[in-house]
Amino acid sequence: MIPVDVNLAIGGYPFRHVPHPEPAVLARVLAREGVARGWVAHLPSAFWRDPSPGDAELYAALEPFPTLDPVATIRPDWPGWERRVREAVDRGAPAVRAYPMHWGLGPGDPSLARLGAACAAAGLVLILPVRFEDLRQRHPLDVAGDLTPAHVRALARAATAPQLVVLSAGREFIEETAWSLTPDERARLHFDVSWVWGPPEDHLATLLRTLGPERFVHGSGWPLRLTQNPSANLALLPDDLRGVALRGGDAILAQAREQARSAAR
Repeated sequence: MIPVDVNLAIGGYPFRHVPHPEPAVLARVLAREGVARGWVAHLPSAFWRDPSPGDAELYAALEPFPTLDPVATIRPDWPGWERRVREAVDRGAPAVRAYPMHWGLGPGDPSLARLGAACAAAGLVLILPVRFEDLRQRHPLDVAGDLTPAHVRALARAATAPQLVVLSAGREFIEETAWSLTPDERARLHFDVSWVWGPPEDHLATLLRTLGPERFVHGSGWPLRLTQNPSANLALLPDDLRGVALRGGDAILAQAREQARSAAR
């Protein structure tokens, strides 16, 4: 049983057809694949100037599905974002997502630092997707670039840094980010395995050996990617890594909540 898939979404995608964007289908897929819970965002919200209506849709859509946890999309340079962080807590969200590249926010943008501090204080995990699709596959109108390691480093180095999960990062991104941080800064940072190659390149095995499995969490990228991909890559690990346990999303959430309690004392 996989405790949590942290990289899931519902809703349509502006640049191509998505076959199964409904939460009912997602809930069945997770049950079939042996995933206990899913952290679910609203996919279209990344492309809206104001993502708050998408969160309202998300909360309503997931209400009938107790195994699907809402992940709010919060734009920190938009009016009223602090209220929406509080709403995410009230709604039981484990995390929030931000899309700096879609919103034109650079690595040093102070609004990102404020969002990170607010997540740390609220006990929320901050999730940063690197990409939705490979650059070579994108529609000509899809002009937002990939998230940069500099964005992640700036948040991880902040004095009030939250627990961070980076989605859909490849080996080069992960190594450039992780090895440029101190051990304490790196302890706040986690990567999902949805975009890390297995055999024959064996990028996943290399990263598990060098950074340790505690830096990695299960994530698939549904509905733009298949939920079976990360499980297949884990099953194809070399014998010395067979059965390795990734960090659970629930453990990261517990760490975020403990961090918030400690800061409040």
